[in-house]
Amino acid sequence: MICEGIAFRFASCLQDKVVGMNQKTPFAVVRYDKLTILFHWVCAFIVILQFVSANIWGLFRNPLHHHLVVLHLTAGMVLSVLFPIRMIWRMGWGRHIRAADRWLDCVMARGVEYSLYGLVILEMALGYLWRWGNGQPMSFLTLQIRPPFEKFSASTIYLLHRLHQCNGWLITALAMGHALAACFHYFILRDHVFQRMLMTEDRADEYGK
Repeated sequence: MICEGIAFRFASCLQDKVVGMNQKTPFAVVRYDKLTILFHWVCAFIVILQFVSANIWGLFRNPLHHHLVVLHLTAGMVLSVLFPIRMIWRMGWGRHIRAADRWLDCVMARGVEYSLYGLVILEMALGYLWRWGNGQPMSFLTLQIRPPFEKFSASTIYLLHRLHQCNGWLITALAMGHALAACFHYFILRDHVFQRMLMTEDRADEYGK
């Protein structure tokens, strides 16, 4: 279902190129459904929390250092459950809206969206592998989940750590670009693309599908 959803969205972008998006039609008022919006902002908050906590816990000593690590691990485990559910809902039952009025913008928007999906999933997998591969349990608040496999070699642990860090920065860079694009739509183009992800009253949106 997820693969079909991805293929449908990219196909709709290419179809817009053939039809010609310059022929604008007054569409009905469209926003994403409330569950999609809720998933979006909760996952975005957790991703920001993960990045911030990972980059500041080294500045503190225990017990604050330990609390930040546990917060990071707990939030990561929550995200590892929530994010796949969000993707399944988004690709399957969530409201589908055309990404942009030009086919190239549409392809780029979908490309960034699905790149973020893939990178977040990779980041979560790297986090589990690094933590468990180092012989340490995953912490969900006070619950300790022991490693299901033997400890990795020091070189493998170092590689996983570096990949986890670099991938985190890549996610942050793409997310910042995504946020800046939303600001560009809101403040410069003055359209209603940004409002699609807000639980506010409906407003006319010519991009609706």
